[in-house]
Amino acid sequence: MRSTSTVPALVWIKLLHTAVWFFFAGCIVVIPVAGMLRQFVWAAIFSGLVLIECTILAVNRCRCPLTDVAARHTADRQDNFDIYLPLWLARHNKTIFGTLFLAGEIFVAARWFSS
Repeated sequence: MRSTSTVPALVWIKLLHTAVWFFFAGCIVVIPVAGMLRQFVWAAIFSGLVLIECTILAVNRCRCPLTDVAARHTADRQDNFDIYLPLWLARHNKTIFGTLFLAGEIFVAARWFSS
C-alpha cells in the first residue's frame, strides 16, 4: 500500500505553479477594481507585482521557471503539463491575462488622470 505522504514531485510542482498563477491572475483582476475605487497606491502595488513576474518570465525566455522544474519529472509537454489549468486556458494564458493587464493599466491611468 502506498503511503499518502508520498506525493509525486510533479503534483507538488503543479500545485505550487497553480497557486502562483492564481495569485498573479488575482493581482491582474484587482488592478482595475483598485482603480475604480481610486485606490491608486494599491493599483500600483499590484501592477508592480505583476511587472516583477513579467520580468521573471522575460528573463526565462517567456516561460515560468516552474515549467522547467516540472519538465524534469515528466515527458508530457501539453500546455498544461506543469499546472492545474484547463488546456485551453494554459494555451492562451499569456494572451488573455496580458490583454487584461494592459486594459486594467489603461483604465487605472484614465481614472488617475481624471481625478
